[in-house]
This record gives sequence, C-alpha cells and structure tokens, in this order.
Amino acid sequence: MDFAAVIKSGDDEGKEKHVPYISLDKGHKEGRDIVRVVVGHEVEHPNTLEHHIAWIELYGVKKSNGQVLNLGRATWAPVYSNPNVRFHINQIDEFKAFHALAYCNIHGLWGNSLER
Repeated sequence: MDFAAVIKSGDDEGKEKHVPYISLDKGHKEGRDIVRVVVGHEVEHPNTLEHHIAWIELYGVKKSNGQVLNLGRATWAPVYSNPNVRFHINQIDEFKAFHALAYCNIHGLWGNSLER
C-alpha cells in the first residue's frame, strides 16, 4: 500500500473535525512570519483520553528546487490542550507550499496543503 493512501483529506467523512486548517499570519514583530495549523477549525475535535489529536507536523516545499523540509512538530496531551499551533518560519518567501499532517488516535492521519 502506498503511504499517501493512508492519509485522509477533505474528501473523507469526519473532515470538519480532522483536516488540519493552514493559514499564514504576521507576528507582532516586523519580519515575523507565522504558519498556523489548527485541527477542528470548523467543528471542534473531541479532546478526551479516548479520542484526541496527538500531534501535528508541518512541511514546506521550497520554490527553488522543490525540496521538502520538515519545519516542525507539535504534540499534545489529551484533555488539557488543544491542537492549535503557530510555527515561526524564517525566510517564508522561499516556500511555494506548506503541508500539514495531523494524527487522531482513533481516525488516523489527516493532511492538508496550502499553495502560495
């Protein structure tokens, strides 16, 4: 099985609670570029011991050569934290796209992309 086949997207049932929502923001300081990733943007995802988002990873694709870089990973404990993370990205203009993966302990891997 191809690994891409196990990553669910906006076409799958449960998308409103699971698909990582990606947005670009500016920080309070000049030159501070932020990529924000939230799971449960449309409908809040459950956050219990039995059912929760364990982590989110962010990848960037460089404009110059298509190289994919792992830009970071955030993890959460169930019950007490929510899957909402801000990645501070240096030289954000070097990236043509961002891809996020999120892991739900019951429903598996979910992915989304933001083309620039």
